[in-house]
Amino acid sequence: MWTLFLVAQHYDRRSQYGTALAKIDEAISHTPTVIDLYSVKSRILKHAGDLTAAAALADEARCMDLADRYINSECVKRMLQADQVSLAEKTAVLFTKDGDQHNNLYDMQCMYELASGESYFRQGELGKALKKFLAVEKHYADITEDQFDFHSYCLRKMTLRTYVEMLKFQDRLHSHSYFCKAAAGAIRCYLKLFDSPPKSATEKDEEMSKLLPSQKKKMRQKQRKAEARAKKEAESKNEEISASNVSKSGKRHVKAVDPDPHGEKLLQVEDPLMEATKYLKLLQKHSPDSLETHFLSFEVNMRKQKILLAFQAVKNLMRLDAENPLSHRCLIRFFNKVSSMPAPVSDAERLVWSVLEAERPAISQLHQKSLTDANISFLREHENSLMHRVAVAEMLYLLEPNKKSEAVKLIEDSPNNMVSIKGAPPVQLWKLEDCIAVHEVLENVLIDKEAASRWKARCAECFPYSRYFEGIRSSVVSKAYLNNLIDNSENGASNHPELNNSIALNGKLETFKDLKI
Repeated sequence: MWTLFLVAQHYDRRSQYGTALAKIDEAISHTPTVIDLYSVKSRILKHAGDLTAAAALADEARCMDLADRYINSECVKRMLQADQVSLAEKTAVLFTKDGDQHNNLYDMQCMYELASGESYFRQGELGKALKKFLAVEKHYADITEDQFDFHSYCLRKMTLRTYVEMLKFQDRLHSHSYFCKAAAGAIRCYLKLFDSPPKSATEKDEEMSKLLPSQKKKMRQKQRKAEARAKKEAESKNEEISASNVSKSGKRHVKAVDPDPHGEKLLQVEDPLMEATKYLKLLQKHSPDSLETHFLSFEVNMRKQKILLAFQAVKNLMRLDAENPLSHRCLIRFFNKVSSMPAPVSDAERLVWSVLEAERPAISQLHQKSLTDANISFLREHENSLMHRVAVAEMLYLLEPNKKSEAVKLIEDSPNNMVSIKGAPPVQLWKLEDCIAVHEVLENVLIDKEAASRWKARCAECFPYSRYFEGIRSSVVSKAYLNNLIDNSENGASNHPELNNSIALNGKLETFKDLKI
């Protein structure tokens, strides 16, 4: 059983998910009471792209030992990755003390808000996402303030070596990966808020006035239903909180009411870019060797029309990794923006132009080349890499919008070669997260729905367990059809052997019956 356990993880690392799931299922059938097997199967399904099935398997493992905090935390993580935030929070507070459970979870500084914020950002709920990211930033501010309690203590106890280590730790506190992710998440929220600001009440009224009477009626009914649903959820949550506020000793804890539970006030900032700059400066100071830091600097300063600061970000990107697709995108976008700017008029504008003209020849990628030639040269160097081809296609469409079909063809002609490393059996070159990013480019940047549909069908074959691409072995099945399969399974085998294999590989069929699909 333990040999199968090891082999399953080996195949998982090699991205051979079908074989990995077959091995872990064999181990489970051998000894179905070992919790680690279900946890590993959940991890394999996560890597394969079926996050909902992974969350279901993690919850199954949790239910096998309700006293294990680690398994509970693993389950919460899987639920947040599957965007099941409310269920994850209810699961997380099972191990908190009596009283206000959510505040207790916040006070423990376990940084669960980071995964929760990323989930809200994926779902487009910027207010809640921003609230969670800023909560992580608040944890680090609290850690900085808490250090003052230790100065006199360490000197009094003469623990000088530990004291020096603590001072060094404070110097690099904001370079911690959790803080960097939270700051980057907050910056992305502010950028999205700047690009798509929330509509005012007047604008909403104007839009309503343009609708037909029947459409107005439907819209009002929809609003009333949403308000009733929100009121019901708030009442049920208040009942849970009032019940949890009573400890075992019978004492009632007083809870401070959150004045902005959905982060709506955080969205009402006058200048989102100014707020983003606060966190950008921290990243630039404490994470200067991160590509993401300089990419975010580029995005912020391009929107602020700070040309020299944006150019500084481009130079840092080229210094860190000139062959990265992200660096290539920023380089082409920057000089394309500069070429479309009007001729300088003021002395300050002339000074900026003189700096750019002096610096451009020093960039080897653009030396005596046009932007189109530099883009083609980049493609020749990385023609077998999917993400490099996508970057080239995106920049081709930016430089020459009339060549959209060529850009799409450049992506669709990308080879998915089998690669063998150190004599091991070959595995496919494409990665699931890269293919998802490509689909988003086709759908939102190149705006070609047919190409996006073709890409989705192609990736569904490459990643049959992916829920995003609706692979045949994923848990993306309509509830009615799934219930029909369950009824058929009670009377005998289904008429669809592929789906039978899919369900067998993705865990117990009953596990998915109540899933939110």
